[in-house]
Amino acid sequence: MSLLTVYRLATIAATPFASAVLNWRANHGKEDPARLAERMGESNRPRPRGRLVWLHGASVGESLSLLPLIDRFIQRGLEVLVTSGTVASARVLSARLPAGAFHQYAPIDAPKFVERFLDHWRPDIAVFAESELWPNIVAAVRARGAPLVLANARISRKSAERWRAVPGAAKSVFGAVDLCLAQDSDNAARFLALGARCVRIAGNLKFDVPPPPADSAKLAEFNGAIGARPAWAAVSTHPGEEDLVLDAHVDMAAQTPSLLTIIAPRRWERGVEIVEAARARGLTAALRSQESEPRRDVDVYIVDNVGELGLIFRSVGVVFMGKSLLPGGGGQNPIEPAKLGCAILHGPYVENFTEAYGELAAAKAAARVLDAASLARAAQYLLAEPARMRKMGRAAAETVERLGGASRGIMTAVEPYLAQMAVAQQ
Repeated sequence: MSLLTVYRLATIAATPFASAVLNWRANHGKEDPARLAERMGESNRPRPRGRLVWLHGASVGESLSLLPLIDRFIQRGLEVLVTSGTVASARVLSARLPAGAFHQYAPIDAPKFVERFLDHWRPDIAVFAESELWPNIVAAVRARGAPLVLANARISRKSAERWRAVPGAAKSVFGAVDLCLAQDSDNAARFLALGARCVRIAGNLKFDVPPPPADSAKLAEFNGAIGARPAWAAVSTHPGEEDLVLDAHVDMAAQTPSLLTIIAPRRWERGVEIVEAARARGLTAALRSQESEPRRDVDVYIVDNVGELGLIFRSVGVVFMGKSLLPGGGGQNPIEPAKLGCAILHGPYVENFTEAYGELAAAKAAARVLDAASLARAAQYLLAEPARMRKMGRAAAETVERLGGASRGIMTAVEPYLAQMAVAQQ
C-alpha cells in the first residue's frame, strides 16, 4: 500500500471528527466561526457563470503574491475564486481583492470535502502559489482534467529533503502539476528533482504586488500622534525576537528618551504577551486594538490589528523585518517596506528570501544585524542620519521596481491553457 493511499484512508477516517476540530479551532481564534462550512467544502455563494480560475495561497504572504495575477485574469474577462487557509489572510484579502474576485476558505484536504468543493465551483484551471500542494486536492483536480499550475513556485531545502525521503509520494504529487513556474534556478532544480514534469523560471511574483494600502485619514492621525518623535518599527516578529527588539529599545532610549518603537508581530494575537514583556523592562506599552494612536508617554506601541502594515511603512523610515534573528527563522518578505521606501534591517537567517535580501544588500538598501546590540546600533545610526536613511529607502524602492515583471511572464506561460478554456466554452 502506497504512502498516499495510507494518507487518503487516514483523511477519510478523520472526516467525522472534522466538525469538532474546526469548532475547537474557532474557539481558539484559528478559524472563522461564521464560515466553518467552507472548510468542509460548502458555500452559500453561487458559482458565477463563465470561465472560473481558482487561485490558492496558504496564508497572507502567499495569497497577496497572487494579486498581480488576479488583476490580469480579471482583465481577461475571467471569474476569479481565491482561497486561503487562515483567518488573517481572509481579513487581508477582503480589503484588497478587486471587483471580479471573491474569497472562500480552502477545504480541508479530505476527499469528501474536496469533492464537495469541486462539485460546486467546477474551476476551469487551478493556480496554486509556491508549494501549497495537498495530495487529495491535487489528485481530485487532476481527475477532473483541470490544468494545475504552480505559480511563484518555491520550496525550501528542508521541505524538499522531507519530500525526497518519500520519492514515490513526491513524484505522484509534483508530477501531477501541469506547469511549475519557479521563482529562480535553485527552486526549479528542487522541483525537477521531486518529479515535476514541466518547470520554467518565471521570477518572483511578490515583486509585482502593489504596496499595502493605508487609509488616508488613519495615516494622518497616526503621523500626527507620532509627531516629531524618532520612530522605527519591528515587523512580522516571532516569539523570542520581541525580547531582542525591546532590549534594543532600552539601549537606544538611553540616548533618545523620546524614542517610539512600533512592533507588529506576525501573530497579532500575541500582542498582550509583548505588552507584558515591555512592562517587565519598565517600559510603557500600549496595544493599537485598545488605543487608536500612540500617546506621548508610550515607549512601545504594538500594532495587533490585521492589515495595517501599509500604515506603518508609510510612517517610519527604518523597519526591522522579523523571523530573521533566531536560528531556523528563514526571514519575512522585505518587498513591501522596500516599495514604500523604508531602510531595512534584518537578521542573518533570511534563507526563504535569499534573492530579495541579496539584491537589497547589493544596492545598500538593507543591512544585517546579529543581535539586540547591533540592532540598536544600526537603528540608532539611521534615525540620527536621516539623509542616509532616505538614501537606503530610495535604493530599496528602485531595486524592487527593477526586479518586477514576473506576472507578465506567468500569464504568457498559462496562455495556452486559457486558449483551451476559450475553445471549450464555444
